[in-house]
Formats: sequence, C-alpha cells, structure tokens
Amino acid sequence: MMKQRFAVLMLAVLAAALCVPQLSAQLLGGVRGNCKGTDGKPLVGATIEFTSTDTGRKFSTKTNGKGDYVSLGFGLGEYNIAIVVDGKVIYHLNKVPVGSGENVVDMDLQKELGSGQAQAQMSEEDKKKIAEEEAKRNKDKMDVKALNDKLAGARAARTAGNFDQAIQMMTEATQIDPNRDLIWFELGESFRGEAKSKEKTDRAASKEEYGKAADAYQKAIAIKPQGAYFNNLGEAYSKVGSTDEAAKAYTQAAALDPPGTATYQFNIGAIYMNANRFDEAIAAFRACVAADPTKAEAYYQIGVGLTNKATMDKNGKVVPVDGTSEALNKYLELAPNGPNAEGAKGLLAYIGSTVETTFGKQKKGSKK
Repeated sequence: MMKQRFAVLMLAVLAAALCVPQLSAQLLGGVRGNCKGTDGKPLVGATIEFTSTDTGRKFSTKTNGKGDYVSLGFGLGEYNIAIVVDGKVIYHLNKVPVGSGENVVDMDLQKELGSGQAQAQMSEEDKKKIAEEEAKRNKDKMDVKALNDKLAGARAARTAGNFDQAIQMMTEATQIDPNRDLIWFELGESFRGEAKSKEKTDRAASKEEYGKAADAYQKAIAIKPQGAYFNNLGEAYSKVGSTDEAAKAYTQAAALDPPGTATYQFNIGAIYMNANRFDEAIAAFRACVAADPTKAEAYYQIGVGLTNKATMDKNGKVVPVDGTSEALNKYLELAPNGPNAEGAKGLLAYIGSTVETTFGKQKKGSKK
C-alpha cells in the first residue's frame, strides 16, 4: 500500500513537472507589427517603447528598413505603446492588451491620426509636432511645384535667347529653396548664356556675366559636386582669364566623371594653348589621347604645340621637336578630311616633313 501511494505521488510530481514549461509559455507574450508615418511611408529607425500599466516596466525595440518591429518576452497584461523619433514621442496607444503567443500591433499614422480616438490619445505637444511636420510636407510640395515651374520657364527663356528673364526666374528659385544644386547650376547656365551673347559686342560685360556664372556653379558644387558642374565652372574661369583655376576645375571634373576624361583633358589643353603655355597644353592633349586614342583634334593640337617649340639652325632651316611630324600625321590618319587637314599638311611642309599616311596622296597612274 505504501509502495502504491509513493508511485501515485511520483506520478503527480512528474505531471506537475511536465506542466511547468507550458505554464511558463502562457505567462509570456510577444508583439510585432509595422509602423508607417503620416506620409504613408515606413517609419525607419523609430523606437517603439512598451510600458506595462501594471508594473511600469519598460521594453523598447526599433523599426527596420521596412518599418517592421518585433519584441518578445512580455508579461501578460496591458501596455502603453509609444513611437519615439529623435527623442520625442510622435504617437502613442494606451492600454493595449498583450496575451500569450504573438500579438500584432500595426500603427499607420496616416490613417490613425484621422480618427478622433487617436488624436485624443496624443499629447498637445505631439499634436503640435505632427501638425508642424504636415505643414512642412505641404510647403515642400508647393516649393517643388514652384521650382519646377521656374526651371521650365527659365529653360524656355534661355532657348529663346531671353537670358535676362531666365536669370530673374532662377534667382527667384534660389530664394524659394537655396539648398538644391540643380537650381544654382541652372542659374549659372543662364548667366553663361548671357555672357556668350555679349562676347562679340561687349567683352567687359561678358566677362562679368561669366564671373557670376562661376559663382553660381560653385554654389551648386558646394551642395553636390558633379563632373558637369566642374566642367562648366572650368569654362567660366577660362573666360575670365583664370587659367589655373579653370585647369583645376576640369581636373576635378575628370576625377568625378572618369568616362569624360578625354574631353576634360582636351579642355585643359585648349586653355593652356590659348595662354601660350605650350608644355602644359601638350601634356594635357597627350593625356587626352591616352584616354581616347581616336581623338583626332588632340593630335593636331599636339602638333601645333610642338611646332611652336621648333627652332632654326644657322642656315635658317626649321628644326622640329621630336614627335611633331608623328602627331600631325596621326591627325591626318584619323581625320583625312577634317577641318584642320590642310593646316596639318601646311605645318608638315613648314617643318620640312611630308605626309606619311596614304591619305591626301595621289595614287600612281591616276590623272586629273
């Protein structure tokens, strides 16, 4: 009898032990969900805080790139849930029940804030913050529309040659939002157009407009450096006589836009050539053909630069620098009918050399 009672007791203890894990699971819960902002987009990196209404104990987690969050190991009961962004509560729910297992609590501020219940749960400070954010979004939308209208109008004005109108419109655009690189770049383009229109009639005024274009390009670059911005800045600098600054701008353009290196190096060669700085010009043109061996014009300019370095012997014969003939012949090989074909042949004759390609030579037996 005693042995039987002991077996029954052991069976009861074993049954109790087997029930422990199941009992523990019933005392814990988890919460997951998705959070969206007032713009309907996922709230990324927001802190989700849970506060037990019974014990005051707090839990927190963060939303991921999709606005999802997960938090486990909750005691059962009611919790106040708050969304915290930049240290401030932007939304909260009170007395949310958490049962055993998984509880789903999605929070869509765009939808929730339309209900009187959700508004009532928010503090006045939270409501004010939400209202300010909404006002900012509305202003941004209006600003973007206004900026797009200014951009379209200014481009149309530039196409029609109305540069003063384009400058006025883009100046107004910078006053709407001075933090957009494209706005400053387009203002620079408007000044550049005005400068080009005055190059032949008023060089002083043209130079002044190029200076204004350079200032606008610099402001665009300060916001978002781009190869195209540096390229046009280089041109503006070259037009005001700042050769070294122009070369530096083109070099920075090449660093940001490697596929355009040949073009940028050609531009550097051109400004040095115009400044009669032949060694630097030749180096730039050689860098150009190193990047693009088909760039015929660069070979011609190398030939021109080297011809300028030719000397004369005591008999008055031209003594060319090594590589002069090769550069000019390369141009004729790539562009036998190019705009500088006759010029290249003339330079070859000047240095006492001949055309060494099949182009430009009359075939034997042909008659004209």
